Amino acid sequence: MSPKQNQELLKQLKTDYRHIIINYFTTDNSIAKEIDKFINTLFCANIPVPQIIEIHMEIIDDFSKQLKLEGRDDEALLDYRLALIDVLAHLCETYRCAIPKQNNAS
Repeated sequence: MSPKQNQELLKQLKTDYRHIIINYFTTDNSIAKEIDKFINTLFCANIPVPQIIEIHMEIIDDFSKQLKLEGRDDEALLDYRLALIDVLAHLCETYRCAIPKQNNAS
């Protein structure tokens, strides 16, 4: 993947993750499908976990700055760690399922 393509992919991932974060605690059931799509993109592009965490932190930092500008408390943003844990757990499960099981019969 070229550096430009990689940059565009990361920009799209950040946009997709921002949408997931915004809608994570809603009762809309489509968020699970969005998370699955996001996970598939991460998996296929082989995006490392530290980069996913960085995306999460950048978005939460942006939200925190906006809340502070509005004079509001940003403590509720801590709850969005659940979204990160959910995404990382799904990604780990995807990797686990992708590894072929070895038969240990010797």
